[in-house]
Amino acid sequence: MPQDQLIIFDTTLRDGEQAPGIALTPDEKLTIARQLARLRVDVIEAGFAAASDGDFYGVSQIAKLVRGPVIASLARCTPDDIDRAHDAVRHAERHRIHVFQSTSPIHMERMLRMTPAEVMQSIIESVRRARRYTDDVEFSPQDATRSDPDFMIATCKAAVREGATTINIPDTVGFATPQDYVELLRRVYDEVLEGRDDVIVSTHCHNDLGLAVANSLTAIHAGARQIEGAINGIGERAGNTSTEEVIMAVTTRQDHFGVEVGANTAEIVPTSRLVSRLTGYPIQFNKAVVGRNAFAHESGIHQHGVLRDRETYEIMDPESVGATSQIVLGKHSGRAGFADALAKLDIVLEDDQFNEAFLAFKEMADRKVEINEQELRAIIRHGHRRVPHTIRMVSMRVHGGTDVEPTATVVVTRGEGTETEEFTGTGGGMVDATFAALKKASGLEPHLLDYRVVPVTSGADAMAEVNVVIQLNGMSRSGRAISTDVVEGSGRAFVEALNGVLNAGAGVPV
Repeated sequence: MPQDQLIIFDTTLRDGEQAPGIALTPDEKLTIARQLARLRVDVIEAGFAAASDGDFYGVSQIAKLVRGPVIASLARCTPDDIDRAHDAVRHAERHRIHVFQSTSPIHMERMLRMTPAEVMQSIIESVRRARRYTDDVEFSPQDATRSDPDFMIATCKAAVREGATTINIPDTVGFATPQDYVELLRRVYDEVLEGRDDVIVSTHCHNDLGLAVANSLTAIHAGARQIEGAINGIGERAGNTSTEEVIMAVTTRQDHFGVEVGANTAEIVPTSRLVSRLTGYPIQFNKAVVGRNAFAHESGIHQHGVLRDRETYEIMDPESVGATSQIVLGKHSGRAGFADALAKLDIVLEDDQFNEAFLAFKEMADRKVEINEQELRAIIRHGHRRVPHTIRMVSMRVHGGTDVEPTATVVVTRGEGTETEEFTGTGGGMVDATFAALKKASGLEPHLLDYRVVPVTSGADAMAEVNVVIQLNGMSRSGRAISTDVVEGSGRAFVEALNGVLNAGAGVPV
């Protein structure tokens, strides 16, 4: 293994599966393993073969059917576990037995009830036994970061003497800080390897303090050349080091880490989504590399920069991980983002139309978290139908209930004036009351020919398009409005229809 090559050891199917609520079937584990092979991780820890017959079967199937990565099984330092691990992985193209034993005082005394001498002997015998089956043996001193460093290093030396080819230093409970961890790894590299290039130092960090990825990457500078992690960072308690974050950190910052990985990064997002779907564990929106918002931009400043040059705000090419960059339309979006969205929909507007549509968009965006394509098209359609205002609805209030007659009060202005007038109406419902108030404001008594509410989107903040058709003295005019509030939208649509009648009477083209 070249010294500048970093081995990616993925433990999604073993440590990741131990997370509460995850219970993958053998077929699901095989599906994930095949995807991990497409991602080109170097080692797949397929499971803990001795844990159950189902786990044994799952590991065996992966060993028989998945080609490319090394297939590993975890085993405690007991003869039965090691034999079971060998039986499960022996059909693999390349296989590994990964043995572990606790070395911290609290684990030895409270959990194992073994003396340090007994622990040391179990490690020697177990690595020796595993080595009879394969020349690829990994040893992990569990809870290494809370162990006496001298004793822990002594166990690693013994494991190497018995033939272990990978020494993994687990931060089992996420206790270490980057400085602690790198100092410990330097000791392991210097004192256990002693210049040998046929043994790999590995990391296995948990995320209890949110430092798993930082600890793992820092260890590269101490000579670590294998990092263990799980897709999406799943695992017990707060989870594991995130495989995808390690891959992209090393790929993006080769200038800093000086190592390379053989992963096919374009398979990162498909792998992440598959694991999320089969485990039932959602991916947090702001998750690095694979989260929904990892390459999404809503801020107007950010959108403007990204549209000019992606690298202004993106340090990774979204396509390199199987994702796409997104310009999200929301209340923080600016003209550049709005124009880009229109261009992608092949919508061309004149300057005045664009300005009017942008104002309508900003008004709607203040009410909604995000404006999607359907809603954007509705905004543009509405903008194209604007008619001259004889009356303008400034605001409205409605009041009603099961025991109260619905009442609506509207505040309007006329023409280009700014002086406001207030009118109140009642009706059979809040929309009817609003129409009654607006009739008073206009001085007209049109007949309502048609009234339709068409949902543009679904959800609690859904946008609706309201269409109103009125008739007066044989003349029909329509009005349309979009809003997240059906009553308000109805009022605005009615005003537009009223303006159509008033403008036609005044000889204004409509």
